[in-house]
Amino acid sequence: MKVTVVGAGNVGATCADVLAYREIANEVVLVDIKEGFAEGKALDIWQKAPINLYDTRTVGVTNDYSKTAGSDVVVITSGLPRKPGMTRDDLISTNAGIVTSVTENIVKHSPDAIIIVVSNPLDVMTYAAHITSKLPRTRVMGMAGILDTARYRAFLAEALNVSPKDIQAVLMGGHGDTMVPLPRYTTVGGIPVTELIDEETLNAIVDRTKNGGGELVKLMGTSAWYAPGSAAAQMVEAIVRDQRRVFPVCMKLEGEYGIDGVYLGVPVILGKNGIERIIELDLNEDEKQLLETSRGHVKEVMDALDNINAAKA
Repeated sequence: MKVTVVGAGNVGATCADVLAYREIANEVVLVDIKEGFAEGKALDIWQKAPINLYDTRTVGVTNDYSKTAGSDVVVITSGLPRKPGMTRDDLISTNAGIVTSVTENIVKHSPDAIIIVVSNPLDVMTYAAHITSKLPRTRVMGMAGILDTARYRAFLAEALNVSPKDIQAVLMGGHGDTMVPLPRYTTVGGIPVTELIDEETLNAIVDRTKNGGGELVKLMGTSAWYAPGSAAAQMVEAIVRDQRRVFPVCMKLEGEYGIDGVYLGVPVILGKNGIERIIELDLNEDEKQLLETSRGHVKEVMDALDNINAAKA
């Protein structure tokens, strides 16, 4: 098995490190546009193989996609963070250009690959990668739901003073403050979370989850990388090892939940073919309304990308 990670920054390097350490693939190729950057990160990861006892070879390359040929899974983390003075449309335009170029190169050398997008804005970058690749929607997906549920579960574990291993949860919708946490589907060792925590505390945890990325930016002055990189690696593992894990991932909906043509996070079964099946939950009216609000927000950003592309044409 061969996995490529495009973007050797904090998130990409963390993802590559987890993939190597857990021996999820025989070879991990790290790609970056900065001369020597991916090579250095890959070499550093390989040099700790004798310490942490793994066999996965890590290889770094500068913009040479021929070295990625035959990849089974590709993780795209490339993109720029939003800078002072940069509008939303500036960010969308810049990162969509990067993701589109990366996707073209990936599909050229690995036409059978499954693509996982981590670049932000996540939902619209998944859209950009999907329309560029022309691959089935089951083979192009975005990583956000696993990260968001991990934050939610971590906060719950703190509040309840229990192991995060015993907490299971589902979130849906877009990545950001319109995400849709579902306390009704949250359990602790099989016990509904609503039986273990009061409504006010639970709502505060939900709000903290929605702003989880922003909280870290305020603390560090930059966005997170350990949890996002690990979340992407977990998706790769589910695919490479055909685990058929149930995860929330961003994908194009075609009628599911009454939504068509918008990229949103929904629970799926993830296996060797990518998205093996979409799980449609029986949402109540409040949950449906929250999902509709999230759909509208994501569609607005997708329309912004379409307008940018039309203006360039």
